[in-house]
Amino acid sequence: MGRIGNSVELAKSSWKVIQADRELLVLPIISGIASVIVGASFLIPLVAAGGLGGDTGSYIVLFLMYVALAYVTIFFNAALVSAAHERLNGGDPTLASALAGARARAGKILPWAIVSATVSIILRAIEERAGALGRIVAGLAGVAWAVVTFLVLPVIVIEGIGVTGAIKKSGELFRRTWGENLAAQVGFALLGFLAVLPGIALIIATAFVGGGVLVAGILFGVLWMIGVAVVLSAMSVVFQTALYHFAVDGAVASSYFSNETMAAAFAPKSGGRTSGFGGGFAGN
Repeated sequence: MGRIGNSVELAKSSWKVIQADRELLVLPIISGIASVIVGASFLIPLVAAGGLGGDTGSYIVLFLMYVALAYVTIFFNAALVSAAHERLNGGDPTLASALAGARARAGKILPWAIVSATVSIILRAIEERAGALGRIVAGLAGVAWAVVTFLVLPVIVIEGIGVTGAIKKSGELFRRTWGENLAAQVGFALLGFLAVLPGIALIIATAFVGGGVLVAGILFGVLWMIGVAVVLSAMSVVFQTALYHFAVDGAVASSYFSNETMAAAFAPKSGGRTSGFGGGFAGN
């Protein structure tokens, strides 16, 4: 199976899990609304006080905003991880059980939010201050960080260990397989791009008509793209959780994911396939 075909199969499997618990799609929606509220609660007072003056106080406020926004996103993603973990283990998650799973790890999520926000700020500073070279370096560093830490949240939620141990374990699990897993993530991004095209096409088509038709086209087009973002966000977290199970256990103990397809995501990119589970993982 080719790279794109493999990504499509993984996306289909993730969607099957979402279909079993469609109410969980509310979590990314709540996350988005909460993020807007949190961002506004920081920015509105800051602007009212005279905006960004480049002083230390302003930078502290912005850092706290980054941490708060990271925490909101990570918390609701943690709820999705908890729900996906329950479903993949034969349970029947609800919104209440998903949120309870995130609350149980609330103290361990905060350090991860701080680390994530700090890394994001550092990468953005490099990108803005080092010109074209800085953008390349920041981009490559961002990709490497995303790959190495891809399983941090499932490790925190499922195993309950701290952020330092979670980063270390995530790095160990991906040490030999980052190439193919990165390909799978790129595949999800490509699927997302293709999925939003109908919304973009609707806006462009109604632009030639104008008037009320254009307003309706923009409204439905934007709603379509928001819907795609919500679904893909949930599917990505489900895939992340399934990948964690496969990385740790060598199999996903459910009928939603094909272990053969998961194995293809872990196959070494060169040198041929080794027998067993994707050539093995350090620390297993």
